[in-house]
Amino acid sequence: MTIFQLLMLGASAFFAFKIYQHIQTLKDPEESNSESSAFDSSALLEKADEAREEGNLDKALAIYSEANFSEPNSAEILFKMGYTLALQERDEEALEYYKESLAIDKDNPFVHQAMASIYRKAQEYASARMHLNASLALDDSNPTTYFNYGNLLGDMKLFEEAKDMYKKAIELDSNFTHAKEELKKLEEDK
Repeated sequence: MTIFQLLMLGASAFFAFKIYQHIQTLKDPEESNSESSAFDSSALLEKADEAREEGNLDKALAIYSEANFSEPNSAEILFKMGYTLALQERDEEALEYYKESLAIDKDNPFVHQAMASIYRKAQEYASARMHLNASLALDDSNPTTYFNYGNLLGDMKLFEEAKDMYKKAIELDSNFTHAKEELKKLEEDK
């Protein structure tokens, strides 16, 4: 065997052992009641959020996955898994989790914004625009949505419309520095 094969064998054995240890700690669903399950997923979400905020994205994703196992079909958990994957620039995977989250909670403007961000990055402007419109239809008071929409319109070379979006963001939040900066750039280019 080559050194690489030995390393891969060792890594596989290590992960198999870790999975075995984890499985040994899982409770039979009949042993746990729904209250402790909800508490467990809440505690797991807190731990995962902390890990994500500390920049430990792999750890956060592992904990979110465990929370998802504990409480399947939670729109919040699926969204947070997608968000963490997006932070790792694993956009295709993130998009799948966002879609699952949106299927459960169609009225979440943040999922629409997150999906729009991925579509914008992939230059799928029509899809990005559709999701930003959906986000605004659900909540037209979020200045970040208008800012993101302005960025999208700027990418699309629709500068006058982009200015309007930045102005709306500033109207909703007079301290929105990034929106002011982008608006200033567009007005200077004119």
